[in-house]
Amino acid sequence: MSGYFNQALVLLAAAVLLLPLFQRLGLGSILGYLAAGILIGPLGFALIPDAEAVLHFAELGVVLMLFLVGLELAPDQLWAQRKRLLGLGVSQMLFSGGLLCGFFLAWGQSTPAAVAIGATLALSSTAFAVQMLVETNQLGTPQGRNAFSILLFQDLAVIPLLLLLPVLAGGAGGGDGEQPQLLIGLGALILMWLAGRYVLNPWLAWLARLHNRELMTATALLLVLGAAELMDTLHLSMGLGAFVAGMLLANSPFREQLDADIQPFKGLLLGLFFIAIGMTMDLKLLVSAPLRILAMGVALLMIKTLVLVVIARAMKVAWRDALRFGLLLSQGGEFAFVLFTQAGALNLLTMDMIARLNLVVALSMAATPLLLKLVARWWPAPGRASRSVADEPAPNGQPPVIVAGFGRFGQIIGRILVSRRIPFTALDSNPEHIDTVRRFGNQVYFGDVTRLDLLHSAGLDHARVMVLAIDDVQASLRAARLIREHFPGITLIARARDRYHAYSLMAEGVEHVIRETLDSSLRTAQTALVQLGVPESTAIDVVRTFRDVDERLLREQFQHRDQLDKLIEISARGREELESLLAASADGQGKAKDEI
Repeated sequence: MSGYFNQALVLLAAAVLLLPLFQRLGLGSILGYLAAGILIGPLGFALIPDAEAVLHFAELGVVLMLFLVGLELAPDQLWAQRKRLLGLGVSQMLFSGGLLCGFFLAWGQSTPAAVAIGATLALSSTAFAVQMLVETNQLGTPQGRNAFSILLFQDLAVIPLLLLLPVLAGGAGGGDGEQPQLLIGLGALILMWLAGRYVLNPWLAWLARLHNRELMTATALLLVLGAAELMDTLHLSMGLGAFVAGMLLANSPFREQLDADIQPFKGLLLGLFFIAIGMTMDLKLLVSAPLRILAMGVALLMIKTLVLVVIARAMKVAWRDALRFGLLLSQGGEFAFVLFTQAGALNLLTMDMIARLNLVVALSMAATPLLLKLVARWWPAPGRASRSVADEPAPNGQPPVIVAGFGRFGQIIGRILVSRRIPFTALDSNPEHIDTVRRFGNQVYFGDVTRLDLLHSAGLDHARVMVLAIDDVQASLRAARLIREHFPGITLIARARDRYHAYSLMAEGVEHVIRETLDSSLRTAQTALVQLGVPESTAIDVVRTFRDVDERLLREQFQHRDQLDKLIEISARGREELESLLAASADGQGKAKDEI
């Protein structure tokens, strides 16, 4: 075999071999991808001849990433974070971008080129910084939340920057037709918005009723690529179209399902994109012009760190934490590779300058974890126990209860929770049930409860109680197994259709198993006894005694669930014990009645 097969084999092998090493060293996956690209590229073993072709195809990973960024940016979430988002994000982008622009103007770049470089280098790496926050248990701390707000604003800023580059290129002599083109693009965005509001959700609801996972995945990819192609046809950024498509579905009940379907493709293609960047990276520049590369890299790290430290100190953050906060976001971001590539296509930057800037961004990523480790060693934390993410309060809007399955069983649970004003999140794969949950005013996610990525997205990491109320026995068992394995700290309450389903759930480690027909049957039996003339107090005692004995027998029979003879023996003994207890209860009540 040859051609694409061999290239795919080389790319996968390089990633699989180098990523674990870089993650073990604490350098992150992005640097691992870049190193893999350098290793198999022209400066390494030259195993893949056409790096540009790989880069062109791998840009789909960036398109998918922008779609997922848009998918996370629901308008209500943005509004809730508006003060921190705008205050921190705008100040960081303006000051960092302005100082970097001044540096490159002094370096000899034209004003449009300096503005493009400064604004692009002001962005930090979302994937890189979030991974560092998670690894150091800082994501839930105030500094971690502030850093995430800045990263979120930077993700939003990518879209205006994509629109700004053609304008800057026009100012540098890149063409006179940008204004009509932008107006056409805005018109297309308005049409996409209307289509998302009135067409997309009904269409996805209709597809969801088919219960075909592959069809939903294909639909998600078609939606992203279709929106990207529309923008590309209008000579605008494909990423812009994908981002808007994600925003259109940010409040959709199918958002989590789409996210889960797209994530694997995004991860593979984005990794391929970083590998392709590594393949096109010209490390010879470190030999031919080491001082220039190092000067740009040091300027990038120092300027961004200085701006972020000043912002943190203005918020009365301690000096050590402010320095760590600044270093955490001091590197260039993955979107820089995208924006510099776009700037090169618009003739705004020379290919030589793009190669140097890409190298500076990669080196800044490599330097960040090393600088943070140096600060931790030379400036140790005060003698106070560091708090982990588990000690932090759950993020805003994370309900303590998750109800999986919102049919006739789950709806009763939901109504009781609502009556006590306890918020909950519902998971269901039935679009009709989703409409019901929305009327309750609670969060709802469409998707398969047996998917781990959906459980994470729904907030199971922060919930206290999970009610497994789905009707499908096999899906219930798979979900119980998954939850017990990955979320051992959560209290799991599971619905069982019958005794054998209860045995299977107990075998998966579920302690709270509720047989769906038991309570209703007992209430029916109690009513029947009263109607037959049995005193109500006696009927209540009979039903209570039966329930206690039956629950004890269930636990005992569970130990011998695969031994039919033993089950029969325990059942017979249980019947005798129950008859004896009920007879003794009846005799006692008769004697008490005679004494009265």
